[in-house]
Amino acid sequence: MDDLTPGPAGAAEQAETGEPRAPYQLFALKDRDTFLVADGFGDVLGAADGLFHDDTRLLSRLRLLIGGRPPSLLSAAVSQDNVYFTAHSTNQPLPALGGGAAPHGAIHIERKRLLWNERLYERLRFVNYSRDMVILPVGLEFDADFHDMFEVRGSKRPARGHVLPAELNGRSVTFGYDGLDAVRRQSVISFSEPPGRLTPQRADFMFMLAAEDEFELYLEVGPRPDHPPTRERWRDAAAAARFDMRGRRRGGARLHSSGRLFNEWLEKSRADLALLTTELDTGPYPYAGIPWFSTPFGRDAIITAWQVLWIEPRLARGVLSYLAAHQAVEVSAFRDSAPGKIMHETRKGEMTSLGELPFGRYYGGVDTTPLFVCLACAYAERTGDMAFVARLWEPLMAAILWLEHFGDSDGDGLIDYARGADTGLSNQNWKDSEDSVFHRDGRFPDGPIAVVEVQGYAFAAFKGMADLARRRGEVELAGRWAARAERLRQTVEDRYWMEDMGFYAMAIDGHGAPCRVRGSNPGHLLFSGLPSPERAKRVAQALLAPDFHNGFGVRTLAAGEPRYNPMSYHNGSVWPHDTAICAMGLARYGERDGVVQMLSGLFETAAHYEMRLPELFCGFPRFPGEPPVAYPVACLPQAWAAGSAFMMLQACLGVSVDGWRGEVHVSGARLPIGIDRLSIESLGVGGRLTNLWFERTGPHILARGGRDDTVPILIRP
Repeated sequence: MDDLTPGPAGAAEQAETGEPRAPYQLFALKDRDTFLVADGFGDVLGAADGLFHDDTRLLSRLRLLIGGRPPSLLSAAVSQDNVYFTAHSTNQPLPALGGGAAPHGAIHIERKRLLWNERLYERLRFVNYSRDMVILPVGLEFDADFHDMFEVRGSKRPARGHVLPAELNGRSVTFGYDGLDAVRRQSVISFSEPPGRLTPQRADFMFMLAAEDEFELYLEVGPRPDHPPTRERWRDAAAAARFDMRGRRRGGARLHSSGRLFNEWLEKSRADLALLTTELDTGPYPYAGIPWFSTPFGRDAIITAWQVLWIEPRLARGVLSYLAAHQAVEVSAFRDSAPGKIMHETRKGEMTSLGELPFGRYYGGVDTTPLFVCLACAYAERTGDMAFVARLWEPLMAAILWLEHFGDSDGDGLIDYARGADTGLSNQNWKDSEDSVFHRDGRFPDGPIAVVEVQGYAFAAFKGMADLARRRGEVELAGRWAARAERLRQTVEDRYWMEDMGFYAMAIDGHGAPCRVRGSNPGHLLFSGLPSPERAKRVAQALLAPDFHNGFGVRTLAAGEPRYNPMSYHNGSVWPHDTAICAMGLARYGERDGVVQMLSGLFETAAHYEMRLPELFCGFPRFPGEPPVAYPVACLPQAWAAGSAFMMLQACLGVSVDGWRGEVHVSGARLPIGIDRLSIESLGVGGRLTNLWFERTGPHILARGGRDDTVPILIRP
C-alpha cells in the first residue's frame, strides 16, 4: 500500500489490570469516511484502534469498567451484514454496596454498537440474574488524541497542533484540536444518563438493579454535538443503517450453492464489499481496507472491481469514473505524478494536507495506469457500453500516452518506475515493501525497475485499446497499439524468461540485468494472457508446487528463495487477491483442476477466519488439522481479499459475459470441492437477466440456462 508497512499493535492492547486480552482480535465497523476498530471487549485502548474520521482519530480510548475492573468476556462478533458489533460479558465479583454482593457471573452485560451518518451509537444493557438487588458501579474511560492515521501507523512528526481543554456539559464531553493546517477538529462523547461523576476522561455511574431487573445506557460519539442519546435515536439509527446495508448488498447477480458454509463465505464476502464501498459523487467506490487503508486507492479498487465485474459491472463503472476525475495533469516528483497517470492513493488527514507526506493525492503506482485501461476494456467487453467508453476516451488516451512516454523512462520498451522523492514509495508495484524486489544475491536493484507483472498489464492495455479503437473506427490507432502490444510481448519473452528455472524473472533493473528470483509475479502474466502456452504451463506447474502453494494459497515468494520469510509482508506471505489473480491466469490457459485446488485452500482459510479472508496471512506450510498462521496486523476486512471469492469462483466455473454479442459463455466448468450444485441468478446481460445452474453428475459438471431464456448461453466442456 505504502512505505509505512503496518507493524504490531503493541503493549497498549493489554488491559492495565492484567485481565487477559487477545492483542490482535480487533473488530471493525465503517460508515462512509468514518470507521471504528476495537477489541473483543468493545474497548479502544489507543494502539492501532480507535474511531477515525477523515484519517484522524477522534476517539483514542473508550474502556468499560465494572466495579473498577474489566468485565469477563463471553463472546464478541460483528453481525453477518456488518452493521452491528456485539460483545457479551459478565461481571467479576462485586462487593456489597448498600445491596447484595454480586458473585462472578451475576450480571450480563451486552455492549452493542453501530455507525450511522459518521456517528457512533452504542447501547449498554445490564441484566441482574441474581436473586438480590445489586448496586452496580459502571465506569467509562475515554479520550481523543486527534492523531493522524500516519501517526497511528508509526510516523514521527516534528510538531503537532494544539489540543484544547476538554469541555464538560452535564452528560457530555467535547474534545478539540487546532491543527497546524488551521482546521479545528472536534470529538463529542455524550450519555443518555447524567454520570454521578464526570471528568475530562471518565464518567462514573451507579445503577441499582433489582433481582432479574435490567437497565440500558446509551452513548454517542461524533465529530460535532447533537441531541442527547436516547433509545429512540438508537433505534432510528439502527433501522436506517440496516436498511441502507440491505440495499448495498442487493447489487449484481445472486450466487447460491448446495454448501451452507460456502454460501456463508460468499455472503460474508459480499457484505464486506458492501461495508467498504462508499457512494461518492462519481458512483460506488470500494475503499481498500480497515484500519490502515480505509480510503480510495487506485490499484486496490481496480482489482476489486475486476473481481466482481462478471456479476456486478456497476462497481467498475464507479471506480473508472472516480479515477478518471482524479487523473494527473502535471509533473511532480513529490507526488510521483505525470500527465495521464492514475492515482495511487488519496488521504484527508492533517499530515498530508500540510505536505509532510505526499499521500494527499499520490501517484506512485506503476501498475495503476495500465490496470485502469485494462479495467475499462474489460468493462466494455462485459457490458458493450460504448457510450461510457466514449465519455472515458479522453482519460484513456491520456493514460495510454503516459504508458508510451513517461511509463518507459529509459526507452527500452518496458514500463518502469523510480520514485521522484525520498518521501515516496521505493517500490511502486503491488508488492510495495522496501525489500520486495531484489536480485538472487539479495541485493536491491538500481532503478528504474521494470517488474514483470506490469509488462503483462501494459500488454493487455495496449491490446484492449486496439480493440476499442477498431470498434470506434480509429484504424490507425488500433494498428499502432496492436503492434505495441506484440512488441512488448516479445520483449518480455526474450528478456524475462529463465529457461534454466522454467520461470520468468521478477524484474529487470536499471542496468538491464534480470532479478532472477521466483515470486508470484508471473502468475499475473498468465492473467494478462502474455506468455506462450508452453511457458504458461511451466509457470502454472510451479505455482501449484509446494514451494509456492503452501496448501492454503500461493506464496508471494517461493520457499527457498533469497529473502524468503513466511512472516513478511511480501516475501513469502499469502495474499488472497494474489492467489485469485494467479488462479484466473491458470484458468485462462485451461488449468482448471489447479484452480479448484486453489479455491479449496482459500475457502478453508476463510473458514478459520469466521468466513472472512484477511488481507494476507503467513506462508508457513500447511499441516493436517492446523489452521493458517495469521499475519498479526492484516487489514480485516480488505476489499480485494473479499472480492477474491468471486474471482476464484469465476475461474472455477469458467463463466464470462460477451457484452458485444449479449451472450454468456461457459468453458470447462468445475465446481468447488464439496459443492454439488450452484446457481447464478439475475445475471445482467445487455439490459436482460439470465440464470445459470451447475450440477455435479458423477465425474462431470452439467451447466445449463433457462429453457425460455432470451440470452444465448454457449457451453463448452
